[in-house]
Amino acid sequence: MFAPRTTPWPLVALFTAGYLAPYLLPTTVGRLDSGLPLSATAAGAIGSALLLSSAAAGFLLASRVDRVGPRTLARIGLVLAVLGYGGAALTSAVPAVVLGALVGGFGSGTATTVAATGIAAQPDPHRTTTLGLLGVSALAGALYLAIPHLGAGHGQPLAAIALTSLAVWPLTGRLPVRTAVAHSPLDGTRLPRPRSGLVLALVMFCWSLAQNALWGVSGRIGLAQAHLAEATVGAVFAVALGAGLLGVVGAGAVGPRFGRALPIGAGTVLISGCIVLSASAADLTTFASGEIAWNVLYPIVLSYVIGLAASLDPRGRWAVLVGSASSLGTAAGPLTGSLLAAQAGFPVMGAVLAVGLLVIAVPMTAVAGISARPAFEDEAVQAEAGVWGRQPPATPATPAPDFTTAA
Repeated sequence: MFAPRTTPWPLVALFTAGYLAPYLLPTTVGRLDSGLPLSATAAGAIGSALLLSSAAAGFLLASRVDRVGPRTLARIGLVLAVLGYGGAALTSAVPAVVLGALVGGFGSGTATTVAATGIAAQPDPHRTTTLGLLGVSALAGALYLAIPHLGAGHGQPLAAIALTSLAVWPLTGRLPVRTAVAHSPLDGTRLPRPRSGLVLALVMFCWSLAQNALWGVSGRIGLAQAHLAEATVGAVFAVALGAGLLGVVGAGAVGPRFGRALPIGAGTVLISGCIVLSASAADLTTFASGEIAWNVLYPIVLSYVIGLAASLDPRGRWAVLVGSASSLGTAAGPLTGSLLAAQAGFPVMGAVLAVGLLVIAVPMTAVAGISARPAFEDEAVQAEAGVWGRQPPATPATPAPDFTTAA
């Protein structure tokens, strides 16, 4: 029987590797702009293409993890990430960089797909998700501090993602080779809770778009509207990312104690206030307060949303699809923020995004309130959950894969 508090470290590491590219997007796009003969718009388009490729992997592979096998698919994703990001880091030819970003993005999305599928089969998916968010937040924060000291050029953030994927490879030895129901009739069944899953996917697209609309223009708000020096803006971002770690730790400590509806609904409402505060900032205090508070709340709500998506389907398909929808919103966010800011100014942009978040908080909270983890209703689902390490109570105890150590 799988120990309740055993930590599936390979899934946490795979989650970290898959999510690192979106977390490093601001510095990746900035380095592409400054290190290559590209305009800011073109560099942003490459970043968006990377995230769109990652989202495409999720949509294409959501129902195929059991057929291909978690270990095989995870290794394919990591190889694509190493080759794509690594190749893009080593060349200055713009077409090759674009191709590398697309290949690497698909690899990141593949790794995230396998991680999300495995996390959905854990007895406590929220705890595993918070550990993954803690890992990627800590790593991204360290890289934001280190990369400026590693010299100029576009390659450093891309190389960091490639090396992270390479480092995670040995841990894939503890992933299942194949699931027990790879060819079962379950493959042809419809997704459970289709209404809740579809609503959650749609609102997560909007939710992520709003978050990254702010994140994409935060630097410009600090420089142009709050009249801060570049070094000061960078220091605010570093503190904000550190504060985000506290948010992840807090989410892990609280866990499901208050359910999912309250953290998701109340957290989204508070985030809308942070966006208004940041977007209207005219001095250091207001700018720092908005950015730091936002970075504390964002991972808390995200961890509960990922856990909610996992609860809709123990096979993890909704977790993957909701995550892919979120990636689409992430890709569209910076462009949306730039367009709103250019047309109406930063304060109006913040107000529009905040109102949008308040509107989608209603269906997000409703889905969280009515959704609970489905019971194990058939032997096929029981068998698959067992492969990922979660044994239903009625199933005789059989050895489950040990995720806690590398091969």
